[in-house]
Amino acid sequence: MTGRHRTVLEAVAVVCAAGVLLSGCGVGKGEPSGRSSSAVALVDGRDRGKPVLPELPTAAQAREMLGKLTVAAPRPMTGCSRAKFPHWAEQGERCNTRETVLERDGRGVKRDDQCRAVSGTWASLYDGKTLTSASQADIDHIVPLAAAWRSGADAWSSKRRRAFANDLTHPQLLTVSAASNRSKGDQRPD
Repeated sequence: MTGRHRTVLEAVAVVCAAGVLLSGCGVGKGEPSGRSSSAVALVDGRDRGKPVLPELPTAAQAREMLGKLTVAAPRPMTGCSRAKFPHWAEQGERCNTRETVLERDGRGVKRDDQCRAVSGTWASLYDGKTLTSASQADIDHIVPLAAAWRSGADAWSSKRRRAFANDLTHPQLLTVSAASNRSKGDQRPD
């Protein structure tokens, strides 16, 4: 992993860790709508329709967010299950969250009529590999679902857990190689 990739991942990890502890990485105290909005690429001031990774905050903004955290002991894993975080929700036009992130993070991505990525390339920031097939890619929850559970998601409604697991508004989801994602497992960003 290059120094630049490490810096980007560390910044993302800090922001998402702060977000999970403050509000579920962008999910406020009220119930979310269940459908995430995603940023859209602007080229020459024009909307090109391709979603882009949400911007990271500055170091000062991240420090400010971290300063607002209340540190608490991790909660038990009792009852934790990926099934309690409905993920890969419909995002419109037959596309689910996974396919939306593959489109956002890839280059030259072509989709079939069911919105599945059938070709393209993806750069895996965790191990520096170039992926040439969507089947080689996993979508990583930078703040793992289990870490969210230990941080209070056990008390969230199913609707709020669904919004967290499909969050396209914050830098929480990232395309990486399947091998590197599985190696990471449910380890927290820190």
